[in-house]
Amino acid sequence: MEKFSVVVEESSQGMRLDLFLVTANPYSSRSFFQNLIKSERVFVDLQPSKPNQRLKKGQIVDVYIPPATELEIKPQNIEIEIVYEDNDIAIINKPQGMVVHPAPGNKTDTLVNALLAKLNNLSGINGQLRPGIVHRLDKDTSGLLVVAKNDFAHLQLAEQIKERSAKRTYLTIVHNVLRQDSGNVNARIGRHPLYRKKMAITDSRGSREALTRFKVLERFIGFTYLEVALETGRTHQIRVHMSGIGHPVLGDPVYGQRSNPFGLCKQALHAAKLTIKHPTTKEYMEFKANVPEDFEKTLIALRNQGDGSAGF
Repeated sequence: MEKFSVVVEESSQGMRLDLFLVTANPYSSRSFFQNLIKSERVFVDLQPSKPNQRLKKGQIVDVYIPPATELEIKPQNIEIEIVYEDNDIAIINKPQGMVVHPAPGNKTDTLVNALLAKLNNLSGINGQLRPGIVHRLDKDTSGLLVVAKNDFAHLQLAEQIKERSAKRTYLTIVHNVLRQDSGNVNARIGRHPLYRKKMAITDSRGSREALTRFKVLERFIGFTYLEVALETGRTHQIRVHMSGIGHPVLGDPVYGQRSNPFGLCKQALHAAKLTIKHPTTKEYMEFKANVPEDFEKTLIALRNQGDGSAGF
């Protein structure tokens, strides 16, 4: 059984226990911690707790994570691109349209189903539905993610993501022409107040700090090609932030325009570069992946239309 402990800082005073654990450990979900709390595997100052318990500065929260139970998710022989693999990690180039892990009503054809068929070992920290999954990509976002093959590697990688030493760089095409060559979007993200399946820029309770950095690579007529770096990893972060500043991701039907002149049915968003420190060797490793074919074809079409920087 794995155990970790967290001390409540002043900035977390008054926060619900389940939300505090998600903030302290962004690689696991709120429901995951709620289930641990209800099964009396989370203690505050050595006492059993409740999900809605309000915390005080200086309290010590102990979390006990049980061994992973036998998987009910079946391996599937689905073709995936393994960019790199050793005894501790695997780097996957996820295709567009593939869900990362199973969820109720969606237990097949996910990356996890493919991983169970391709890899001999996967970490169990994130439970039976998310073996090996340290961080995620949206279903229609393509590109690189790291998979942990044992619990030691998982904890080391999760700490890098939490401390922001793991670097993730994306390529995207957005609507409208960005005038500034580079910049930041620093805005908190939380659940949309009306549409609970969507995220939004909001300061409501439960929202979390989010920072996105962008750099213009090319300008076209009505569109901009960007390199985007995540400093935090919130749900739909790039899509929400870019939409929030008036530059929604091309092909994004949720936060952008439902139609586009290039006929994209999936968003033009690709995790192109991933830099991590290997959990065992401590060597820094950098991986790159080219954009998908339809993304590249869209860039070619935009370049053929001409330069959008005129009038700057």
